Amino acid sequence: MRAVPTLAALRRRKLQDLIGHVRALIFDVDGTLAETEETHRRTFNETFAQAGIPWCWNQATYKDLLRVTGGKERMRAFDRMQKHRLWLSEAEIANLHRIKTQRYADLVSRGGCPLRPGVETLIRGALARGQQLAIATTTTFSNVDALLSVTLDRDWKALFSAVVAGDDVPRKKPASDVYVEVLARLGHPAGTCLAIEDSGNGLIAAKGARIPVLITRSAYFHDDDFFPALAVVEELTELAGS
Repeated sequence: MRAVPTLAALRRRKLQDLIGHVRALIFDVDGTLAETEETHRRTFNETFAQAGIPWCWNQATYKDLLRVTGGKERMRAFDRMQKHRLWLSEAEIANLHRIKTQRYADLVSRGGCPLRPGVETLIRGALARGQQLAIATTTTFSNVDALLSVTLDRDWKALFSAVVAGDDVPRKKPASDVYVEVLARLGHPAGTCLAIEDSGNGLIAAKGARIPVLITRSAYFHDDDFFPALAVVEELTELAGS
């Protein structure tokens, strides 16, 4: 007697079928490809300490700050929230961010941020099917390069048809700019692509560009509101075989 598929199995097959038929998969980076946020928090704090700045972001503080997209923007926002502001200049913030970015790259280069489970399998499967891959992220291109050149392939850029980072567009997520630019570079209608995100801000950004969204929950955004995502999974391993 043939076994009756469970609801979970039917849901997984539906997602697998969806992923297998889109023209392009568009990935967010931080929290989606790898759980990088804790590494970012650590390197921010190390940079502050080195510069003699009396800031130390614990996990609760950093979770709140992640609602502000972009590292430089995060520092500006935190400074404004302090009773005794440091009144950091744009040049000082840019320099701190440059030092922090180098520190992050050094840590990642030593294997400090592996890809999340199921990510590489999903990427390799899409390439085998002839689908295009793209990246739409708020982080800098140098951060993407630092991560993927170690965790995926030293020539990772050859795997992606479009890579749009935060500094490439006027506005960062939850604005839709990165997704609009990715679609322009790919030349595909929004409905023929699938965005893979981990946060409410990312969902808003992709939906603003009319791209369907699959959410993979991450450590810092696990309890975000994910309506109206197509589906929410804990890990991309749930889509094994897609």
